[in-house]
Amino acid sequence: MGGLYLSEISAVVFGSVNYDLIAKTEVFPLDGESVIGQNFYTSAGGKGGNQAVALAQLGVETYMVCRIGDDYYGEELLTSLQTFGVDVSMVGIEKDMNSGIAHISVNDSGQNKIIIIRGANGKCSDVEINKIIAKLDTTADALLLQMELPLELSLKAAQYSQKVKKLVVMDPAPAGIIPLDAYKYFDYLIPNETEAETLVGHPVQTKDQISNAARTLLDRGVKEGVIIKLGEKGAYYINNVESGFIEAKKVKVVDTVAAGDAFNAGFTAYLLKGNSFVESVAMGVTIGSLAVTKSGAQESMPTMEEVDSFLNTTKQT
Repeated sequence: MGGLYLSEISAVVFGSVNYDLIAKTEVFPLDGESVIGQNFYTSAGGKGGNQAVALAQLGVETYMVCRIGDDYYGEELLTSLQTFGVDVSMVGIEKDMNSGIAHISVNDSGQNKIIIIRGANGKCSDVEINKIIAKLDTTADALLLQMELPLELSLKAAQYSQKVKKLVVMDPAPAGIIPLDAYKYFDYLIPNETEAETLVGHPVQTKDQISNAARTLLDRGVKEGVIIKLGEKGAYYINNVESGFIEAKKVKVVDTVAAGDAFNAGFTAYLLKGNSFVESVAMGVTIGSLAVTKSGAQESMPTMEEVDSFLNTTKQT
């Protein structure tokens, strides 16, 4: 897996942008309990924003479609996207509305718990869909979606993207239900274990449960493939030809926030470059692993140079 030079490849991300308020603590408090935290910091985030930044870091021309509030947090979110090279010309500003906020707690193991306040994200409408359509009709090769925005809007965007034969990658996070007749709008569906459990309605913990869940989701009409992200264990993939597990490289975990977003971007970027399904899943695992070695959300997204360096180092060990 060499460097990616993707100047002619572009993607639209339709998703949330949230300003993250992050508290680090040794252990999570129990119900009714207070604990003394270790550190507090802020970071630009949101699943959509994170995936847009991750794609841009990998050399993909990336367009963000979202709404922010007319407030301090909105200014910071916009600045972060621009700093990392994301095109923000289609970002809308909602007057008299706060930007999206995520309250995140991270423990010493790097695990996190998140509360999201949608804010301006919840004001997205057909205005955003029309922006997406215009970009899909011209330069964009792919559409990345998540479930922090109203699902009916994401499905509209996915349906149009399928009509014009552009790649659709759906990250069903946060966990929620997708109508059975909507799976056909996705080329790739990429839940984690918890999200997969919500979608299929049974535990997704053992290897058999993981493979069965992925097969169930594929059989619902996903066009190309299903990937279940397994955190430190890597990922499971399936399409109509092949399936299997890919193990994650061992790394020092600092913060798992946005690791799944990094995975999605890595997978999509490598796939757009023309690599195989399995090779692209492996890249997703690698980039997700690298993201957990840094604190923060968008700041943790690796560049292609960092990916190349990591791969060269692991080849020698």
